[in-house]
Amino acid sequence: MASPIDKGTARPGAVKSADRTVELLEVLSASDRRLTLTELHRELSYPKSSLYMLLQTLVARGWVEVDSDRGTYGIGVRALLVGTSYLDHDPVVRAAIRVMEQVRQDINETVHLARLDGGDVVYLASRESEHHLRVVSRVGRRLPAHSTSLGKAVLSTRTPEEVDLLLPEVLAPLTPNTVVERPALHEQLAGFRNVGYAHEREENTPGLGCFAVALPYRNPVLDAMSCSVPLGRLTPEHERQVISALLDAARTITELLRQFGR
Repeated sequence: MASPIDKGTARPGAVKSADRTVELLEVLSASDRRLTLTELHRELSYPKSSLYMLLQTLVARGWVEVDSDRGTYGIGVRALLVGTSYLDHDPVVRAAIRVMEQVRQDINETVHLARLDGGDVVYLASRESEHHLRVVSRVGRRLPAHSTSLGKAVLSTRTPEEVDLLLPEVLAPLTPNTVVERPALHEQLAGFRNVGYAHEREENTPGLGCFAVALPYRNPVLDAMSCSVPLGRLTPEHERQVISALLDAARTITELLRQFGR
């Protein structure tokens, strides 16, 4: 189901119709299945007649798709086109793609680029290892920042007070190894801050170790690049190779972005 929406909370300066449209699209995009009008009404608490008219407008514009037989609604192809445009025009993605490809070739492991969004990280680009093919792309997906090396790398550039403001009150575990106690997380981030990179083992995905570096081309830092390695291949020598490749890549991308005035 969709992520919880703050119902009845007026946003300063918000245009009600625009605000409702965005909230509706966010609920549909966060759901793992199509939703009925009744489910959307329950989630958003809009007047049912207004919600229905809004849905019809978005269906006509291609932002929402409807299954007439089941009476369910889902995110439409227009949202995909706009999301793709975001990636096509983002200077960080453009600068990172070639560097990511080189890192993948050098170490033959999966490489990701992600951006902090609230308490989560959103995947912007991926280059898969030749060792296996991922059936579903991670691009456009979001994960809790506290459970990923990408998120930890970005969070390690913030103060403990800033981290607490960004993250939810309760840190949900993705695996039994996810660090969910705040003192332990802060201690972990302090260590990453000192060494200049972040890492985690099976905090996000069983069987995987991940390393990440922040891209410090702007302040505050929002982006990071990571490399995921199955624990069976994660020898000390390979770990050093991965970390070195990521640190070199971060320097290259940061230099490119500063050179072109990002």
